[in-house]
Amino acid sequence: MVLRARGYDPPVVQRYVLAELDSGMRVVTERVRGVRSVAIGFWIGAGSRDERNAKAGASHFIEHLLFKGSSNYSAHEIASIFDRLGGELNAATSRENTVVYARVPDDKLELAIDVITDMVYTPLFAELDAERAVVLEEIAMYEDTPQEYVHDLIAEAVFGRHPLGRPVVGEASIIQSISRRSLASYHRAMYAPGNVVVAAVGNLEHDRLMDLLEDAGNKAAEGPRRPIRSPLVRAPAPGLRFQQKRTEQYHVCLAAPGIARSDRRRFVVSLLDAILGGSASSRLFQEIREKRGMAYSVYTFASQYTDTGQVGLYVATREDNLRECLDVAVEQILDIASGNMSSDELERAKDNLKSRIMLSMESTSNRMSRLGKSLITNTEILSLARIIAEVDAVTTEAVAELAGLLLAPERLSAAGIGPRQDRFLKAVERVTPTLVARAAA
Repeated sequence: MVLRARGYDPPVVQRYVLAELDSGMRVVTERVRGVRSVAIGFWIGAGSRDERNAKAGASHFIEHLLFKGSSNYSAHEIASIFDRLGGELNAATSRENTVVYARVPDDKLELAIDVITDMVYTPLFAELDAERAVVLEEIAMYEDTPQEYVHDLIAEAVFGRHPLGRPVVGEASIIQSISRRSLASYHRAMYAPGNVVVAAVGNLEHDRLMDLLEDAGNKAAEGPRRPIRSPLVRAPAPGLRFQQKRTEQYHVCLAAPGIARSDRRRFVVSLLDAILGGSASSRLFQEIREKRGMAYSVYTFASQYTDTGQVGLYVATREDNLRECLDVAVEQILDIASGNMSSDELERAKDNLKSRIMLSMESTSNRMSRLGKSLITNTEILSLARIIAEVDAVTTEAVAELAGLLLAPERLSAAGIGPRQDRFLKAVERVTPTLVARAAA
């Protein structure tokens, strides 16, 4: 239910405007009254899955280089301008897109757009070797952080040689040698206006923003409207990955292919995630951490991509607890899949999910991200009422069915980081004997 007081426009109601420039760039805006800022993001349909093997890591490397100077602004000028604005400027790369985003005072939007469009469309690829060294340090940092790096290992175990199985940050051997020419070629192909979405939320006028973007359009080079992404026709057989490292704990992921972003069952997956390991009252948190004290960090995760997804769990524990942790995890998966789930458990998960969505809508940056990500991935932008209805419609039977389908032991891949591979394999073998047997063959 949405409450309306006189003169009050509830922040949870999202009213947006869609448009497309002659260049092919798509624009989505939402005006939020009562704020003096604008959150704006340039979403590019270029992620690690779009790279050829010889350019693995190019999307992330280019994201770094966008800040190192453009045709009209040096790296220092870019940093100084946004410092003076008191605003935020940042970027991120994922498996399917790159985003450059900012949050600035509403009266500084024109300057912010001029700088960001210059960064996005006309980077100089300056200071290449210095930034190459920074990215190599970032790769080393991930490899030194087992709770992060194990997620790259599980992606490789689940997706094998498909680009979805590669680390977004790139591989050191390629980053060390990739040339300016290769980066510029990839940039021209992927940063064409037809592969860019601009999302803006805050105190702004849609028509004014369109004029500003139209003026900046001559900076962009022509290119393909929206490059066609090669689909994952069939997921490979479950895989096994292990990296030996002198750690106090074993860092372990079990995961399997999930569902696509456009699949209506994504609401079921979100609730399965919440029930199994996505909150403090979830089964894995309660059974492994609270009742048995066998782990400090244990949780589940779910990602959706254009044509597939990933679902899984992570746990970090000492060697003595490893086998039992995985046993408990699989017991809980099978228990949910058998339908042993109370209506109260499902309702608690629904309330958690709906409340988190409602709270996120109070942030202009979150609202911008929701719009931009939906549009760049060609996902329907659902109203809040529709999302709530979809969540409320999920049944215990649907959650049980999907748990049994996605997280069946024979579908699980495994990845681990720790001091002894034999201990890791013994623990995984109890979960899925065929996986260990196949790896040993």
